[in-house]
Amino acid sequence: MSITIAPEQVNQIVYNLHHNPFEILGRHPYEQNGKVKSWIVRAYLPDADAAWVVCPEERTEYPMQPMHNPHFFVCVVQNANLDNYQLRIKSGDSERVIYDPYAFSSPRITDVDIHLFAEGNHHRIYEKLGAHTTTIDGVAGVYFALWAPNARNVSLLGDFNSWDGRKHQMRKGSSGIWELFIPELAAGTAYKYEVKNWEGHIYEESDPYGFKQEVSPKTASNDADLNTYEWNDADWMEERRNSAPLDKPISVYELHLGSWMHASADEPMKLLSGDAEPVAVSEWKQDARFLSYYELVDKLIPYVKEIGYTHIEVLPVAEHPFDGSWGYQVTGYYAPSSRYGNPEDFMYFVDKCHENGIGVIVDWVPGHFPKDGHGLAFFDGTHLYEHADPRKGEHKEW
Repeated sequence: MSITIAPEQVNQIVYNLHHNPFEILGRHPYEQNGKVKSWIVRAYLPDADAAWVVCPEERTEYPMQPMHNPHFFVCVVQNANLDNYQLRIKSGDSERVIYDPYAFSSPRITDVDIHLFAEGNHHRIYEKLGAHTTTIDGVAGVYFALWAPNARNVSLLGDFNSWDGRKHQMRKGSSGIWELFIPELAAGTAYKYEVKNWEGHIYEESDPYGFKQEVSPKTASNDADLNTYEWNDADWMEERRNSAPLDKPISVYELHLGSWMHASADEPMKLLSGDAEPVAVSEWKQDARFLSYYELVDKLIPYVKEIGYTHIEVLPVAEHPFDGSWGYQVTGYYAPSSRYGNPEDFMYFVDKCHENGIGVIVDWVPGHFPKDGHGLAFFDGTHLYEHADPRKGEHKEW
């Protein structure tokens, strides 16, 4: 590999035109006669005035030089250990030290995952796509993966990069899955995907596989770890597994969580963690707010038990932008609506229902979804999730 790089290659990164920025950015070996003589480190840092490569183990720094662009930096490092190297970045009067996202190049989606996904037979794809806290090469962070096969480019957006799509450009892999690991990113961070089509139009999308979204009317996704909740319904699950449900009478209480009962808008919303979420006020009743999943345990379950119902059926709880749709216009099928609390609070609600001998049925609505800019319609500049013919791609009758 040559130490120099062509201006055209730099421009591909600067203007976010490269489908695999790892080919240019990050650490690359410089070989002579089949032997690695040195390492070339490249970084595109749009807000940086200066940058250095930092080798923590050796406590040494190497200044980077701009090449073809004042914010595209290059450094040649010899005889140094660049495992888990960092970048020291100076922007005006501030400095920060980060791990280089483009140093973590190993894909986390296997060939088996891609094969099963491509044939529509990956039944746990939500464990692969979306945002997941993980550790790579001893560094904790968040791994992102998005299916957008017809996009020209995809980037990550968030407070962590000032919502600037130039800073965390993703790599396109097999079957149109884009991916990137961001080291040291805190769990719960709000993020979106910047998706560009081949005409250069930009779509700022929520994560279709995200487990949580911001409280409406905000629309960003939040990284959420679903493995922290400890379930207490083992007895219920075992009984359900070994029983014959068709031999038992059932009585189903169907309700919409957002309109079954309200609380005063002045009363903080109680969550399982004891914290208070921003109050989710009903669009149709401004002096009231929704009950949280946590609060519904104390109010709904005793009522259902007293009346004698065996099951609760909740109208769609998957995330949706408009209160008045009652959940029938879904933007995030894997995210229980943040109107009523966090995913852990929804787990707690289901768990307590089971502990009280009540089954839970959740309405699922695949028939249509809204055309909001952050939703699934025209997701990557094409009709990815819906049929291109509007007569087949949308069910007008709810």
